[in-house]
Order: sequence, then structure tokens, then C-alpha cells
Amino acid sequence: MLRRVARGPGRPLRPLLVVVACAGMLGVSIVTAAFVGTAQIGPADVLGIIVRHAGLGALAPAPPVPPLIDSLIWESRLPRVLLAATVGAGLSVSGAVLQSVTRNPLAEPYLLGVSSGASTGAVAVMVLGVGAGAVTLSTGAFAGALTAFGIVLLLIGGGRVADPARVVLTGVLVSQFFSAITSLVLMLDGDADATRGFTYWLLGSLSGARWEPLLAAAAVIVPGTLVCLLYAAALDAFTFGWDAAASLGVDVARARAALMILAALITAAAVAASGAIGFVGLLVPHVVRLLTGPGHRLLLPLSALAGATFLVWVDTFARSAFTPHEVPVGVITALLGAPAFALMLRKTGGP
Repeated sequence: MLRRVARGPGRPLRPLLVVVACAGMLGVSIVTAAFVGTAQIGPADVLGIIVRHAGLGALAPAPPVPPLIDSLIWESRLPRVLLAATVGAGLSVSGAVLQSVTRNPLAEPYLLGVSSGASTGAVAVMVLGVGAGAVTLSTGAFAGALTAFGIVLLLIGGGRVADPARVVLTGVLVSQFFSAITSLVLMLDGDADATRGFTYWLLGSLSGARWEPLLAAAAVIVPGTLVCLLYAAALDAFTFGWDAAASLGVDVARARAALMILAALITAAAVAASGAIGFVGLLVPHVVRLLTGPGHRLLLPLSALAGATFLVWVDTFARSAFTPHEVPVGVITALLGAPAFALMLRKTGGP
């Protein structure tokens, strides 16, 4: 029965075709974004650099480029574009999961304070000198994210289905609390240059993208997303209520706990790599759900692909539209997401 609930309507081949098409769009977006910038580099050169670094130089579609161009693409642009895709996918999947687990259409990591908690944990690790490696940052961010989400659940009444507006207000409260802690930690650190860098990072920035943080984020987000897919049937069952889900054979307490931890872990990995980027987990799952329906077997992979494509293009705009200045990508997502959030809040009957 759970399989029937998770499958939803539609022909068996159609979801696969949609996923393949979205994956193709993401691939094209990654290559295109990699050659967009102040230095004009053609798509054939970008593909040639990627192919050569993969050890397949004989298949390169273009002759070798100068070392400076090669380094620009391989060490800077490509890691940044891939990190944008990874973070966008993770935040979108986390948002879709949180919306189902809380049974609240307005739930997403940024609005529930999970991103702020993760930021606090990551900043505390860096400032206290515990370590600045990608794994250490992710660990601190995960602890902060899980703590913030736990506080939100405690304040809204645990397993009860709270009013959407109440959940959002609770998330704002927790987010402000952890933001205040982050500000206090940075102020007590006393290093003006470090504080300036941390503040820019907290706005949500991919400017420091390199291979190490990319691989660390992908090592959590990719398997985390795949594990969430294993819970697609349970996520679908949650839409009917906790009692109905239990009657369908779902261990509600265990599934919710596992999914909450997965959402916090994915969010923490994203925040540790890019800072707090808001509204991606709210906008993308809603758009995908409107286009494909509520079935999570299709919703989760399409949210990942759409979120990845969305953030790749938003970051490309943020780094190239205001040359020679660069706007933190979190600022752009907030400008896009805040009006959409206001409309969603009004539709749900919020204040």
C-alpha cells in the first residue's frame, strides 16, 4: 500500500524522462555558468579543461588553453559552480523534507532557524580555534542545526501540527536567538578583519569555493538525499496525518526522527560550505510540487535538480551582474524569496 501511495498518478516512464531532462538542463547550466565571467572563455575550452583533468585529453573538443585560464576554470569557477549546484540541491531537498515532516507548507531551513543554528555552530568552531577544516566545520554546523531545530519543535509542541504562522514566528524567534549568539561570538573575538569576512560569509556566499569544501559538502548532501528518497513512501503518508501514516505501516516516530536528523545534516553541510542562503528550500519545492504533484519519489529528485540549477544561475548573476563588485548570493535569494514567502503566508491565513 505504501508503494501505491508513494508512486502517485502518471505513466511509469514519464517521471524518468522528466528527471533526465532536468539533469540535462543542470549539466548545460553548469558548463554555461563556468564560462560566464569577466574573462571570456568559450564552452569548448571549458569542456576541454574538464576532460583533460579527467585524464581523457584525447577527447578534448578544443586545444589546450594557457595555464592561467586552466587554473581560473579548474581551481575557481568550476568548484564554485559545482558547489552552488550541491548547496542548491541540498537546501531544496531539506526544505521538501521539512515541509512534510512538520506538515507545514512554509517550513524550510532558513525560516525554521536551522540555518542560523548551523551558522552559529560553524562560526563557534572557527573562532574558538577548534579547527577550520571542512569536516570540523560541518560537525559544528550540524550540532548547531540540530539544536536549533530541536528548540523549534519543543516550542511548537513536538509532534502536534501547529498553525503555519506560529511555526514561522517560532522559527524567526529561534533564528534571531542564534544570530545574536553568532554576533556575540564574533564581537568577543576582537579580530576586525576576521569579523568582516565572517559577516560576508554569513550573508550566504560562494566566493571562497574550492575543491575541499565542495567534496565535503557533496559527501554529506548526496548520500543524505539518497537516504531521504528511501523514505519517500513515509513522507507521502505523512500528508494524511500521523495516525493515518501509522495505519499504513509507517513507524512515525522513527521515520520523523531520522528525517529531521537528515534534514539538519544536509543543511549543516550546505551552511558550512556557503553560509546561510535563505528561501531556496521554500521556493523550489513549492514550484516543483505545483508542476509534478506531491509524490516524493519524484518531488525529491526534481527538487534537488531544480534547486541545483536555480542556485547555479542565481550565483552566476550575483558574481557577474555587478562587476567589479560581487553580491552575496544569499542577498539575491532573499530578494527573490521574501515576496514569494509573503504571498504563501497570506494564502495560508497567516497574519
